[in-house]
Amino acid sequence: MGIHLLNGERPLYSQILEILRDRIVRGEYAVDQQLPTEVELAEQFQVSRITSKRALIELEREGLIYRRRGSGSFVKKREEIRKNAEESAGAPSSKIISMIVPYVASNHAMGHVPSVSDYLESKGYYLTIHNSDWSSTQERELLRSLPKRGTAGIILYPVSSRNNLDSVHALNLNNYPIVTIDQYYSLLSMGSVVSDNFGGGYTAASELIALGHTRIAFLSTINIQYRSTVRDRFFGYCKALSDNGILVDIDLVFSDLPKEAEGNALNRKTFYKSLLQQMLELGVTAIQAEHDLVALDVIKAAVELGVDIPGQLSVVGFDNNEDVALQADVPITTIEQDYKEIGKRAAMMILDQLETGTRQQERQEIPVKWIPKQSVGPGPEAQDLND
Repeated sequence: MGIHLLNGERPLYSQILEILRDRIVRGEYAVDQQLPTEVELAEQFQVSRITSKRALIELEREGLIYRRRGSGSFVKKREEIRKNAEESAGAPSSKIISMIVPYVASNHAMGHVPSVSDYLESKGYYLTIHNSDWSSTQERELLRSLPKRGTAGIILYPVSSRNNLDSVHALNLNNYPIVTIDQYYSLLSMGSVVSDNFGGGYTAASELIALGHTRIAFLSTINIQYRSTVRDRFFGYCKALSDNGILVDIDLVFSDLPKEAEGNALNRKTFYKSLLQQMLELGVTAIQAEHDLVALDVIKAAVELGVDIPGQLSVVGFDNNEDVALQADVPITTIEQDYKEIGKRAAMMILDQLETGTRQQERQEIPVKWIPKQSVGPGPEAQDLND
């Protein structure tokens, strides 16, 4: 049975840290005894794995444990603990890198974290995670407060590539190490590591066209201009249509959807059934979705309406999100992002600026990969030829 952490005023990792620290000091964990793993702690305290990992990282920072890669975390000898405390009195703030993410309950948002953490740890730095909760206001406050608290650099997963330009620009101009992931600010000259979203959008549309689809809808819950990710995927989609002699039909572009599109499951199902009927009336035979979760909602609505996937309608997502894939009646064809490489490159950028003092200005685009599954099939013309 899991342990519930009840102190809402303190971060969950801090509460776990205090419990583990107390157990070590009282001798419940003997010298060289292995502590529970990240997975075991997550289950025990009913928290995410990244939260339990953070608690173990902090224990290591305090010199209470040592970690063996591939083996786990172990309690240090008492004399080593005392020596660490005398030498460091805690890790210096200059060794802390902070990561601001829009939410922490998703593999999409958190997929970058392990590689960031691993690379920073290998160089003697520590990672802290901060949740903006999809709030530009909260993101702004973190951008203001973290440097004042001694954070040496920030890896930012922005809520939007249109918001908080002033805060980000000021930090960048002041030579404060800051790098964005997932999105980039097109108006700012600063370091960023993103997926090749244009290439992903182009590939998805090109694959659908090669299968005989010409009435391809582009679907996004948010305004296409709100995030560089969606904008670039849309531009790639448009370029693929144009390169294949197909006019971009703005009537087949659905974006900035009402709140029902992201509400509870029942509201979403009702909304997408209505939207899907509208698309089918326009002759749509394929849908290129903003990401896998939108593709999943479309497929669920199609099943409710008796629309055959992919016989009558092909659907493509973006991300290759494993959690979403498990919920799909039809395996979702998608574009895979390399989150690990994005995270590692961002960490390398931050440390390069810290060590050389050179402000980062490069935008690195990490290749994406087409993952064909059962949600995509031949278009109507190709089907006619095969009949």
